[in-house]
Amino acid sequence: MAYLRTAMDSAFWDLNVSTPQALDGVAKAVPGEAVPLDGTRASKVLRIQQLSILKNGFPLGIIPSYVPSPNHKELGSFALQSLVGKYSVGDWWVGLIGHFRPKKLISSIKAEVSAADEWDLTVLKDTAKHFLDKSLYAINLCSQIPLTYSSSLLLSTEKHGERKSWCTKAMLFHKLPDHDITLEAAWPELFIDHKGKYWELPGSVSLDCSSLVSESGFRYRFGLHKNSGTPQAVDSINADAPVALLPGVCAKAGFSYEKSEDLWRQKETKQDLIIHTERGEYLRPAYDIRLKEPHAAISGIIGGACEAWFSGAKDRGRFGADLFGSACFTFQHGKFRKLFGDLTRADVRLNVASATALAKRVSNLFRSSQSYRSNLPSSPALDLIFQQQVLGPIVFRVDSKLSLASSTGIRPQVEDVIYSLNYSLRLLQSGKVVAWYSPRRKEGMIELRLFEF
Repeated sequence: MAYLRTAMDSAFWDLNVSTPQALDGVAKAVPGEAVPLDGTRASKVLRIQQLSILKNGFPLGIIPSYVPSPNHKELGSFALQSLVGKYSVGDWWVGLIGHFRPKKLISSIKAEVSAADEWDLTVLKDTAKHFLDKSLYAINLCSQIPLTYSSSLLLSTEKHGERKSWCTKAMLFHKLPDHDITLEAAWPELFIDHKGKYWELPGSVSLDCSSLVSESGFRYRFGLHKNSGTPQAVDSINADAPVALLPGVCAKAGFSYEKSEDLWRQKETKQDLIIHTERGEYLRPAYDIRLKEPHAAISGIIGGACEAWFSGAKDRGRFGADLFGSACFTFQHGKFRKLFGDLTRADVRLNVASATALAKRVSNLFRSSQSYRSNLPSSPALDLIFQQQVLGPIVFRVDSKLSLASSTGIRPQVEDVIYSLNYSLRLLQSGKVVAWYSPRRKEGMIELRLFEF
């Protein structure tokens, strides 16, 4: 079923969204806005670890991606990424990721050759100079340092040739028996809003404590966050920055209660696992253990969050509290074992990111249309996820979000769509290679995801 915990996590500053805009493959979702689509959640596997595995399935270990650069259109959108090198000693490791955009290089060489009357050493030298254009390249140096058995430090620094500054990140993670404590800092931090627009925040620091989900489904988290500097739009759009990214210090706490119930489920049997043939018996596990049983289920999550801003923008309230909730219905046909027609799955999820905004919207229905104002980030939304087996471990998936309100009134509208092809890796039990594309963002990439349910 859909990953309901994002209903609470989207109110905080550490929800990672997949993006090829950064070499580490993640951007932060702007807190307090609509819950991101399930298909946009970043992989739990670090990008450098993904590349070390993905390189085995691609020629020369080079993984393609599609990432537009609005301020440098001459660079093109097609890009190539590779793990240049990795060195490890015990649990400590350091690695280097390389990124290359070939369009500008090809165009420059083509123009150089076309303009030359004849081939000589000078033409060769001028052509070779185009390979030294730093705007074609980007690098990311990343290292993980184990501090104790339950603590680790992740450091990374990234530089794009067409940009002036470096991007540096640090994350300290400490695991307790029933809690996870995380300290994150970035200069600058990349955020993505509900419209798919990117924002760079000069400085971002977060300290967060999150409980593990208990058997009862209860979960809570609290933390401190600081924004430094004025957020800037990556594509230089003339728009107001999200209020949650304006400078200030915020303390936030939230809780949630999650519950799921099967309407019916066909349990896995020994006959499903063992196939009898003339040549004998052999084992046939599901391509993904999370998709091995046909079923129908309902699930839901409800919770609340409160926040206090100690400093910052004048147009932002100092105190706030709200309720949120999500409800999901899941239906799966097939056991995902055969080559054809053994998986059809649909998830329908209703998200209410802000109960206060919903109440105001309902009250506005009884007023004149002139007084009606839509607040899309907090509008109720319907997420639809459809998965269909294509052949063997290959599954086609569509994630879509329908906003249940528009600027002209209550009328559903498609807000976002993600298309993806998923190749399940049976040896990893619940791992898959995902190639996704976002028409709204006009970008796509290939990732390795593990146990993402």
